[in-house]
Amino acid sequence: MSDADWWRGACIYQIYPRSFYDSNGDGIGDLNGITDHLDYVAELGVDGIWISPFFTSPMKDFGYDVADYRDVDPIFGTLDDFKTLLHKAHDLNLKIIIDLVLSHTSDQHPWFTEKPEYYVWADPKPDMFGVLTPPNNWVSVFGGPAWTWHEEREQFYLHNFLKEQPDLNFHNPDVQQEALDAAQFWLDMGVDGFRLDVVNFYVHDKELRDNPPRDADLGPAVQFEGDDPYSQQNHIYDKSRPENLDFLRKLRKLMDQYPGTFTLGELGDDHPYERTVEYTGDGLLNTCYNTQLMSGKHKNLTTDLIREPIEHFQSLCEDNWPSWAFSNHDVVRVASRWLPDSDGFSQNPDCSKMLIALLGCLRGTAFLYQGEELGLPEARLNFYDLQDPWGKHLWPEWQGRDGCRTPLSWNGKEPEGSWLPVAEEHKDMCVEKQIQDEQSVLNFTRDFLAFRKQQTALTKGTMAFLSDDQDVLHFERSHDGTNLFCCFNLTDTTQHIQTFLLGNPEVLFSNNFEGETLEPFGFAIIQVG
Repeated sequence: MSDADWWRGACIYQIYPRSFYDSNGDGIGDLNGITDHLDYVAELGVDGIWISPFFTSPMKDFGYDVADYRDVDPIFGTLDDFKTLLHKAHDLNLKIIIDLVLSHTSDQHPWFTEKPEYYVWADPKPDMFGVLTPPNNWVSVFGGPAWTWHEEREQFYLHNFLKEQPDLNFHNPDVQQEALDAAQFWLDMGVDGFRLDVVNFYVHDKELRDNPPRDADLGPAVQFEGDDPYSQQNHIYDKSRPENLDFLRKLRKLMDQYPGTFTLGELGDDHPYERTVEYTGDGLLNTCYNTQLMSGKHKNLTTDLIREPIEHFQSLCEDNWPSWAFSNHDVVRVASRWLPDSDGFSQNPDCSKMLIALLGCLRGTAFLYQGEELGLPEARLNFYDLQDPWGKHLWPEWQGRDGCRTPLSWNGKEPEGSWLPVAEEHKDMCVEKQIQDEQSVLNFTRDFLAFRKQQTALTKGTMAFLSDDQDVLHFERSHDGTNLFCCFNLTDTTQHIQTFLLGNPEVLFSNNFEGETLEPFGFAIIQVG
C-alpha cells in the first residue's frame, strides 16, 4: 500500500480496545490484546485499523475524556505496548489510525487547573434575583445545559458533552498549537493518520449567541430519536463555525509533512452532506465519517435509506471522497437495526452477509466495526449493567451505547468479570465457532473482502443508481471500461430481477441468488458486457 491515496476505497476495521481482547485478565481489553490478534484482523482482508482512544483518562466517557494526549492509560498498557502494536501492524501491511479527541479534554487534564485560559469561560447572565444563570441557551449532547458553574473561578465553563469534558478554546492560538503538537507526537511515532472526533465542534461563537429554535424539517439532532433538549435547537453558534476551517488548514499543513497519512473527520451537523463537502474541500480533510447510515434504534431498510444520502452527496461534489459505515461504538448494531420486524436485538446471518457486501460495494471508504464481521446483534443489558452515562440518562427509552460495546466472544468461554457482560447470544457466534463453519458470516466476510480487493470498479469506480424499486437496490459501479451491476434484496421475501436485460452477464459474487431470483437478503454482483 505505497499509494498515497491508499485510503480511497480502503476497508478499515474499527477496534474498541476495552472490548476487543483482554490479555491480562483484568476485565478490560488492552493494546497487547489487539497485538495478539492482529493476524485475525489481517486475515479479514481489511487495509487498516482505527483504534478508539487509549490515552490517559479517568474514563468518565471511556477514553473520550483525555487527561494526557501523549501517553497510554495504564488499563490499556504502555507507550512501548503501542509501539509494538504499530510495528506488527505495519509488518502485516495494516495501517493504524488513532482517534484524536481535540475539541475537549478531561477536567482531570493538568491544563484545566494550570492553564485555565485554554478553556471556554463565561460570566453568568445578569439576574436581578442573584440566580446563577448560564450565559446562553446552549445544551449538552448528553443532556442538560452545556455550562457548569466553577466555584473557584466564579464563572461557567463550556462542555458540549459531559461536565467532566470541558471544551478547549480554539480561539486561543496556544490551544491550536498544543493540538498540532499532540498530532505531531503520534505522527513521529509512525501512525498512519487520525480519526478526528467531533471535528466540527472545535470552535464556538465568540459572542456566545443563543441558538435559535430548531427547524422541524431538520429532524433529531442526535442519533437517538427522542424528545431531547439538544434536538430543540438549531446548532449554528455552538459548532460548525467558519473559523474551524482555519485550524484544519494548519492541520493539513502538518499532515503534508508526513506523506501517505490520512485524516478522517467525524461530523455531527444538521447539514451533514454540505458540511462534508466543506470539510473535505480545498485539501483540508481526506474524507469525513458520515453517520447518516447509522442513526436510530430501528429502521425499515429501504432503497431510499441508502440511495438518498449517497446521491445527495454526489450531487454536491463528485470529486470529494466519502466514507460510509453501518455500525460503530456509538450506535445500535446494524444486524439488529435494519433487520425487518426485529425486536431490536435479533439477527439473521443472511441479512448480515448482504449488509457486508452492500457496504463494500458503495463508492467510498468502508468502515467495519468489530463484531460486524461476525454478524453480532445488539446486546440486551440490564440497567445495573450499564456503564454509559448517556444510556443511564436516557433509560428506559434507550439503553445507550453499551449494547454495541460488549466484549467480543472469542471462544464462547469468556470468564466473568469483564467491564460489560459478554452477551450470551454472542457466545454462540464466537470467533472460534465461526472459523470452523464454512457458511459463517466471518468466512463470508473474508471471502467477500478478498474479492473486493480485486475489483477496481468497487474500490475506485463511479456509482450510479438504476432503479426506484424500494425492495431491491440496483446500482452500477464502473471503472476503465469495467461495469459491475450490483443488486441487493433488502427484504426477507423473495424478489426477482431481469438479468437478460444486462447483456452477457457474468455473476462474479453472490449469495441466495439463482438465475433471476433473489432469495431473502440475497444479492449479486454481475459483470456486464
